[in-house]
Amino acid sequence: MIYLFHGSDTNKVRAKAFQWVTAARTKAPDAYYTRLDAESISTEALQEALMAQGLFFSKTLVLVDDPFSNTEAGEALLESLAALATSPNAVVILAPKLLAARVKKIEAHAEKVYEVNALDKKPARGFNSGLVNALGEKNGPKLWQEIEKARRQGDASEMIHGLLHWKARDLMQKGSRSWPGNQARILSRSLIELLSDSRSGDLPLDRALERFALSL
Repeated sequence: MIYLFHGSDTNKVRAKAFQWVTAARTKAPDAYYTRLDAESISTEALQEALMAQGLFFSKTLVLVDDPFSNTEAGEALLESLAALATSPNAVVILAPKLLAARVKKIEAHAEKVYEVNALDKKPARGFNSGLVNALGEKNGPKLWQEIEKARRQGDASEMIHGLLHWKARDLMQKGSRSWPGNQARILSRSLIELLSDSRSGDLPLDRALERFALSL
């Protein structure tokens, strides 16, 4: 089943998608959750995510994050729409500023479509500008405070990590005085490794995020 989140307001679209994911995970805490960003999306990766099985879960929730920021990732997603739509597992496609033609293609296979635009008056809770700005400024103590604040407000660790990794990729594309040269790319890889290590049981994600912030 496909759930599409798109619209002209990138921050609000991301917030609504992560809010939906958090609610879904609360309802089914034993379901397997994975997030695929544009760098890791491929036909094989999508198939592997949907076929994931484990001892304590029978369903899978897959978040496909901004696939059309990478040409090959976007094509792989479009080619996989039929398979994703017929899967009993939930596939959340987060695609801000999606072209109308692509909206129609995905909409034809989607269980539900959520559109969030800049003119929408009701704010979508979840996007934390303070969190991503602290990372952009390379301010470890401030980032730690924002992470703790987000937790108190009920944001899941996976949502916090997703926002931080989105910001890392944003820094890679736009450049930054605080993260010069290839430091933004190294940051992105570090966050990917952090999530992978937490899934292997090395350190819970909430603790790993705290240690990451304090290491900046």
